[in-house]
Amino acid sequence: MKPSSYLLGLIVPAGLLAAWAAAARYGLLPAQILPDPAFVAQTIGEALASGELWMHLSASLQRIAVGFAFGSTAGLLCGAAIGASSTLRELFRTPFLVLTQLHALAMLPLIVLMFGIDEEMKLFVIAWATFVPVVLNAAQGIREVSSEWVEVGRVLGFDPWYQATRIVLPAAAPSIFTGIREGLANAWQALILAELFASSEGLGYLIVWGRQLFQLDLVLTAIATIAVVGLLLNSVLGIAERRLYRWRGGVA
Repeated sequence: MKPSSYLLGLIVPAGLLAAWAAAARYGLLPAQILPDPAFVAQTIGEALASGELWMHLSASLQRIAVGFAFGSTAGLLCGAAIGASSTLRELFRTPFLVLTQLHALAMLPLIVLMFGIDEEMKLFVIAWATFVPVVLNAAQGIREVSSEWVEVGRVLGFDPWYQATRIVLPAAAPSIFTGIREGLANAWQALILAELFASSEGLGYLIVWGRQLFQLDLVLTAIATIAVVGLLLNSVLGIAERRLYRWRGGVA
């Protein structure tokens, strides 16, 4: 991305920050509702220096890593099976259409009954939020692989494993990566909401703790951290996706 594009993308955030600073300076909103951005920046610095912010961030990242790994792995396996089998597609079409309408948090009371409010509940919510988009996109990508390419592999005598890894997966990679990115975004949001519901550590818990103490600067610190980490995670996947496309172009 060109530097000019980065600068253009900063215009709106800079404008919002300026409006926030002006509103705080001229008392347009009480400090209890919208603290001064300089005060929030000071709180962020203090939370980093004390290690409190790192502790909560580490807890959230550990949960997202485990839950996302389980959800994406299961989603890729199920999506590959559904995409490759017309029978499975017809069998699971309606159930998955229903699942797309049900966010994990809509089933949170049932999930709590099954797993309690400990780590298992949070990991299941993250994995579920990841699972659905990964399955749908992986199945779509594999289903849309050209049958002519598959037939060429058979004519050349490719065994099923070689054909899957050299023809099907590279052709379905864009759709699969879309599902992974959607799954990670859903997982990050679901994690924070699960921590808001029941947790004693994590960024979601930090928001609840700040609200209970009426420390809006602490709440905004957690929100800013969530936004920055979410952008970083998306950027990492974006870099991996661009490298994948370059590899596919080189292979072609």
